[in-house]
Amino acid sequence: MLTSIKTNEFAGSESKKLAMMYFRVAIILFGAQLLMGLIAAIQFLVPGFLFELFDFSVARMVHINALVVWMLYAMIGSVYYMLPDETGIETVGIGIGKLAFWVFTAAITVVVLVYIFVQVGAGTEATIWFINEGREYIEAPRWADIGIVVVVLIFYWNVFATFMKGTQTGIMTVMVANLMALAGLYLTGMFFTDNISMDQFWWWWVIHLWVEATWEVFVGTLAAYALIKIIGAKREIVEMWLWIEVLMLFGSGVLGLGHHYFWIGTPEYWWEIGALFSALEPVPLVAMFVHVLYDWGKEQGETHAKDSTAHAINNGPAMAWIVTNAFGNFLGAGIWGFFHTLPQVNIYTHGTQFTAAHGHLAFFGAYATILIGMMYMGIQGAYGVERLKATFKSKMAIFMIVFGVLGMGVALTISGYEQVLVERAELGGGWNAFFTAQELPWYIQGMVWRAIMGVVTFVGFVYLVWDLLTIGKLSKAAEA
Repeated sequence: MLTSIKTNEFAGSESKKLAMMYFRVAIILFGAQLLMGLIAAIQFLVPGFLFELFDFSVARMVHINALVVWMLYAMIGSVYYMLPDETGIETVGIGIGKLAFWVFTAAITVVVLVYIFVQVGAGTEATIWFINEGREYIEAPRWADIGIVVVVLIFYWNVFATFMKGTQTGIMTVMVANLMALAGLYLTGMFFTDNISMDQFWWWWVIHLWVEATWEVFVGTLAAYALIKIIGAKREIVEMWLWIEVLMLFGSGVLGLGHHYFWIGTPEYWWEIGALFSALEPVPLVAMFVHVLYDWGKEQGETHAKDSTAHAINNGPAMAWIVTNAFGNFLGAGIWGFFHTLPQVNIYTHGTQFTAAHGHLAFFGAYATILIGMMYMGIQGAYGVERLKATFKSKMAIFMIVFGVLGMGVALTISGYEQVLVERAELGGGWNAFFTAQELPWYIQGMVWRAIMGVVTFVGFVYLVWDLLTIGKLSKAAEA
């Protein structure tokens, strides 16, 4: 997939070739994530489905871990793709970078096979080292934990050394600083404590500060780079907003961590601080898009009479996904996150399907969208196409995936609303209340629609893969 035609720009860049290798694995893992999600959604409705062959807990675990890992692959690929453009030189340690890719891919393959075929183990040190650590979102066994750290350190050294040797743009300055935090925060989830509140405290540093601080800044740098490449956005504008985003996200991301502290015995002042600052995270990213698109549209109007192609969008599918990212981030991470994390509300919504609705919309809107956009930029570079136009397949892919994920979010929200009214407010949140709520029509209908919309999303994914396999060749032939 994503094969390259030798062009002067792309064929000489080993860094961009390495980026395409990461994108290929990312799209495979994306498919695995969706497939496991479908299996889990069906098992939720029909508990006997694959009984004693494939547990719901394993399907869910692979679904979530595949999500995290495919996004990491796509993020690393995106950085390797933009690195030569931003620094003006080739990545300095491309050989060790390729070695790290193959080691990482082999390790992930082994981990997934163990998840699927071994599934569970005794509560011993051996299980923690070789099967999984049993910590949601970061279940990877200890040996894989260490391997991930080594791979990320190699990646970080490549980026840092290339940055120091080449041109030091504002975008890459933010990226280098952010990657240091990205690598460092993972370490907080690698040690174990007997006190579950303390363990959860450190665990949330990985989950929350990865997602709501370092990953958000990462998205900002990719968006800034992409807008420059796709529509010729002014670098001073995107970099200005990028620095504002850094200030707001590193501040709001750290303080926003407090909305998870509600349940683990930390001081009460964290509740309001956490809820307020969490909602601020997507604001600068949306502001950057609005500012850039306004300036671009104004400039288009002024120059259209002279040159109708001035600063035209040169990659339609990538631009569509990146615009979706700006507003998907605001909707999923901002609005859906805010309305169920205020402490006065969260006492009822915590642990309900409200959380799942927010998770689906936020991960998709904030991260998946822009990473798919970067894959389309990779296709454009690989085939040496001046302008990548949207096809029927690319339009069907974005429509069905966005519609499917939004549908899942709404369905889960309805089920969560039923849980809040019945399970929490009326019946008090005990085990009996939990099982009573699971059997009521609103809840079951929400879960049915979640599964249906999961199928819609998967069909959209098939269109996406089909398009990625063909759009480059078609565009190249059209230009020829």
